[in-house]
Amino acid sequence: MKRFFDFAISLIGIIILSPVILVIVLLVSIKLGTPVFFKQTRPGLNSKPFRMYKFRSMTNAKDINGNLLSNDQRMTKFGSILRSTSLDELPGLFNVIKGEMSLVGPRPLLMAYLPLYNDFQKRRMEVKPGITGWTQINGRNALSWNEKFKLDIWYVENRSLLLDIKILWLTIIKVFKREGITHEGDVAMPRFKGNK
Repeated sequence: MKRFFDFAISLIGIIILSPVILVIVLLVSIKLGTPVFFKQTRPGLNSKPFRMYKFRSMTNAKDINGNLLSNDQRMTKFGSILRSTSLDELPGLFNVIKGEMSLVGPRPLLMAYLPLYNDFQKRRMEVKPGITGWTQINGRNALSWNEKFKLDIWYVENRSLLLDIKILWLTIIKVFKREGITHEGDVAMPRFKGNK
């Protein structure tokens, strides 16, 4: 039932939002250049790697040594709007169509984090990663890593279609309020470094 729900809602979403998606493609190409999409390998269900898609929200600006500049230096006003409205996540609907992600589930983190998880944290890999999740409506990037893991595992243990519908509805409200987008003034969460 969850797979059918994910597929149907994602397909409807892509059709309805196709004009918005096309406008964002055009704006990203104009303001940030190409590529339009940010593509990165992330762990999915049971840690199986997949290629996740998002709209680019940062430039590829580098220092004199060829290293990428910090997140806040590469973030543009346009990119900040994309993130704060969560419009950068729209390409993830294609990941849902392909069955690699769900509409609701723990957010897919970096492959490099997998060896750092303890047994409790590994449980987030028991379900497909989501475009939104229980963590996203309860603080998002304003939370600590430990708080985020606890909320992710709570979802794993209590997941249901009704809970997914509730999370999707609350996500829409959160997007309009633009809450928890940044982490203590930074544009992204600090890297997870494992457990003490």
